[in-house]
This record gives sequence, structure tokens and C-alpha cells, in this order.
Amino acid sequence: MLRAARLQADTYEEVEADKSSIGQATGIVFMACAAIGAARYFQSSGAGVPVNPLVLQVVLSILEPLVLWIGGSALSFMVGATFFRGPETETDFMEVLRTTGFAFTPALLRIFAILPPPALGLGIDLVARAWVFVAVVVAIRQALDFTTARAVGTFGVASLLLWLILWGLSVAPVPF
Repeated sequence: MLRAARLQADTYEEVEADKSSIGQATGIVFMACAAIGAARYFQSSGAGVPVNPLVLQVVLSILEPLVLWIGGSALSFMVGATFFRGPETETDFMEVLRTTGFAFTPALLRIFAILPPPALGLGIDLVARAWVFVAVVVAIRQALDFTTARAVGTFGVASLLLWLILWGLSVAPVPF
């Protein structure tokens, strides 16, 4: 995990090749879910948020990394393996899922977003998010055997598609 957080490309290559590392990648994402959920709980309960909105905020915070991991990996695979495919691109979805799972390692730092003063917590949260974004680009680059430019393009298009899907689901009318 430390090597993944340091953005060492050879670590992502090892994860890409090791089919048994999917359990470790899943564990990292689940630990990120727990860290983010705990931070949201302590921030919101300390701010006096009523129970019902607090529960919703915590649940959505816990689901965020999981949805971003699975949805972002699927869209990155689809975009990268089709539109941005290079001559040396040879991959499958599970390779992308494993490498991007390890890229969530810096998200564990988001538990420290509860530190006072609030500006420090916000800074830690923003740095951890940016670090995850960079790590995901490295993971995509290694999983899809890309150049960095193609990895950034793949990440950008996949992020936009995921945002459009989630936004569309959030504004869709409820059928009952």
C-alpha cells in the first residue's frame, strides 16, 4: 500500500499481473469507505447536524469510494480499451479494477479530516482527494499500458461519463 501511495509504477504493474490481489484492492477500498464515513460522522455530529440528515450523509460518504472505484474502473476500461487504445494496450476489466483499487490508498488519510481547525481538516481532505486522482491516473496508465497523456484523457472522459450517469440518476423522477 505504501508503494502504491508513493505512485511507484512497478507496484501497479505487480498488482496488474497478480490476479489474487483483487482481495487486497477491495480491502483498501473498504478501508477508505470506513475512513471517509467516520470522518463525515465526526464532522457532521460535531456541527450539530440532526440525526436523519446525518445518517444520509454518512451512508453516502461510505458509498462514495465504492461507487467511484467500480463505476470509474468500468468506464476507464471501456474508454481506454476502445477510444484511447494504443498499439501496446492489452488488458481486461479486472486488471483495471485491481490497480485502481490500490490507487485508493491515499484516501485512508481522509480520516484526518476531523482534525481542528476545520481549515486543516478541509486541507487534508482536498490533498487526499487530489492524491487519489493522481494515483488513479498512474493506475490507469499501468493497467492499460498507456502514455500519461492517454491515461489523463481516459481518466477525464471516464470521470465525465460517471458524473453524467450519477447526475442523471439523481434527477430522474421516482416511478411511484
